[in-house]
Amino acid sequence: MAEEKKEKKGFWQEFRAFIARGNILDMAVGVIIGGAFTAIVNALSNNVLKPVINQVLALIFGADSLTELYTFLTTAYTTDETGATVIDLANSIYIDWGTFINAVINFLLTALVLFLIIKAVMKVSKLREEAKTALREAEEKRKAEREGAQAALSEGDKSTAAAPAPEKKE
Repeated sequence: MAEEKKEKKGFWQEFRAFIARGNILDMAVGVIIGGAFTAIVNALSNNVLKPVINQVLALIFGADSLTELYTFLTTAYTTDETGATVIDLANSIYIDWGTFINAVINFLLTALVLFLIIKAVMKVSKLREEAKTALREAEEKRKAEREGAQAALSEGDKSTAAAPAPEKKE
């Protein structure tokens, strides 16, 4: 029983240490931002790109939108309120090309934006490293100049002490 309590206590301490690590918190923030970013990508895809694609597809295929691009493998029919025979999508087996195309568009948009974000972060990181290097080099140069100036002052003190005093004219 005491060993079980000790094991639980160790587990919770280990779990707390795991959660407290910086990279876990960064990952959690990334997941939350990713979820919000997905909403932005979906809105861009559904409200901006899909209407344009729908227009192009209407010109090419004659379909009004991505939602009408199906390839039926097995078609089931039903009658609607007016008595007309219509395709029953719930009981048909079909390939929904519109949903697939939309998913591909969302993926490409997400990949593009993530690429741009990572590229920007890497550029900022590179600039930061270059700035740190330049600061270090400048500090080393100033330090060398100060040491050189102090050495010159020391030499100057020695030379004035060894030189004879100027003669006084009366």
